[in-house]
Amino acid sequence: MPDKEELYDEAIDAYADDKFDEAIELYKQALQIDPKYVDAIHGMTMCYQAKGDLDAAIELTKKYIAQEPEDILAYTNLSMFYQKKGMVPEAEAAGAEARRLDWKRQLKEGKK
Repeated sequence: MPDKEELYDEAIDAYADDKFDEAIELYKQALQIDPKYVDAIHGMTMCYQAKGDLDAAIELTKKYIAQEPEDILAYTNLSMFYQKKGMVPEAEAAGAEARRLDWKRQLKEGKK
C-alpha cells in the first residue's frame, strides 16, 4: 500500500495532467492515512478550483481554517477563491487575515 507521500506525488502528477477528479481521490486517500496532512488539503482545494468548483474549494478551505486558524496559505487561497467568485468583500477580508498572520509570523521571527 502506498504511503501518504506517494499518494501525494501521484496526485500532483494527475493534477499536472488535468485529471482533477483522480487527483482529488488520491488526496483523499492520503488524508485517510493522515487526516492533518496539510499539503494534501491544499492540493485538493486547488483541484476543486481548477475544475471550477469554487464552492467546494471554499468549503474545504474554511473547514481546514477552523482546525488550523494560523495557516497563512489557507487564507491566501480562500481570498483567491472568493475573488474568482466575485465575492470581493470576503476576498479582501481573507487577504487581510493572511497579511495579519504573516506580520505576526515576522514579528515572532524578529524576536528570536
